[in-house]
Amino acid sequence: MSSTSTIRHQALLTWLGQLDDYRFDLALLRPASSDASFRNYYRVEAEHEGSTQTYIVMDAPPPAEDVRPFMQIAALFHGMHLTVPQVLASEVEQGFLLLTDLGTQMYSHALNQDSAHQLYLDAIDALILLQTQSQPDILPEYDRAFLRRELDLFPEWYLGKHLGATLSDAQNASLTQVFDALLANNLAQAQVFVHRDFHSRNLMCMERGNPGILDFQGALFGPITYDIVSLLRDAYIQWDEEMVLDWAVRYWEKAKKAGLPVAPDIDHFYRDFEFMGLQRHLKILGIFARLAHRDGKTHYLNDLPTVRDYVRKTANRYKELIPLLRLLDTLEKTAPQFGYTF
Repeated sequence: MSSTSTIRHQALLTWLGQLDDYRFDLALLRPASSDASFRNYYRVEAEHEGSTQTYIVMDAPPPAEDVRPFMQIAALFHGMHLTVPQVLASEVEQGFLLLTDLGTQMYSHALNQDSAHQLYLDAIDALILLQTQSQPDILPEYDRAFLRRELDLFPEWYLGKHLGATLSDAQNASLTQVFDALLANNLAQAQVFVHRDFHSRNLMCMERGNPGILDFQGALFGPITYDIVSLLRDAYIQWDEEMVLDWAVRYWEKAKKAGLPVAPDIDHFYRDFEFMGLQRHLKILGIFARLAHRDGKTHYLNDLPTVRDYVRKTANRYKELIPLLRLLDTLEKTAPQFGYTF
């Protein structure tokens, strides 16, 4: 542990020790998880109101992280009767939060051929509950500039840094045409609350109120298909296309019944689903490459093949997206080898 990390860890222990309503066993403070950001999470036991319970401690070091969006959206989602961690205590300036513990069973650990159908139906119901309570002017807009900045991660980090490619003017123009087609579709969709990472590593298996929902601090007001495609075309787990289509249709039917403004026919809806998914997956290729090459988190490269497969299959199905497939055929074929096994 670096000296900076040691000082911060001691500050965290000091803060926990000052919470008079809890008697923490700080010797049992242990890592709960980390994620692609600078945040770290710990699990700790404490006596509170006569019983011993486990709690989650978030360490979100400023200025890289800000706990206030998490606090705001946790309160918003809790008010919608979604299962999310509740903030029990906070030290905003230092970036420390004490949270309720939603357990250790992530969807990503529990999903299999037997469990997947019910788990996904529960997640779809939670998503529709979130979307039906959407209102404008509460969360920031997922607007064109934001969507485009995400797409730009793909040429900068995946094509440029990971594949070592320098695009020609013609290749840049071709990629811009694909981006414009995606953005036109994305921005034409109805707008709702968007979690932005509604997938198997951020959903927890719960006995009541399944699923528990984590990592929502980046939520925005944006395209209605974003979260359902995040769920069903997950970067970390892949299902047969027939199963994905079945779940997507079930979402569409439930959404229509709930009065949500999804596309009126399934073909139109599925096109929206695929174009939104391609925007997300191009962003993810850029993010995974950045995490590996800038931040040293090379394990994210192991998930590139799944995401590339989504990208290629979608691009191959629509004529306006074929230029992306041709570009990848050219650049991935000539890319230098990095010594990773995909």
